[in-house]
Amino acid sequence: MNSANLPLKSSQIVQVPWNDRWTVYHRLQELGISCYCSSNQPLEVQLSSPTAVIQLWSVVKHCSSSRQELIQWLQTCWDLKKT
Repeated sequence: MNSANLPLKSSQIVQVPWNDRWTVYHRLQELGISCYCSSNQPLEVQLSSPTAVIQLWSVVKHCSSSRQELIQWLQTCWDLKKT
């Protein structure tokens, strides 16, 4: 059994839409963030650093936002950089 798939002792329950939670789970695994998800259960994520929190926010935003919302957010970032 892979230790990355074991339940975490110190974790946060993350409210992720059910249709996005496996996508979020797999992306967090790719980023090296410990997380656990089983059938019909919420996603549990170990947030051990500020970087992990920001990465979680980014992954959830990417999965739950529409393409147009992401484009507008990126354009806002570019506009802020110009000033």
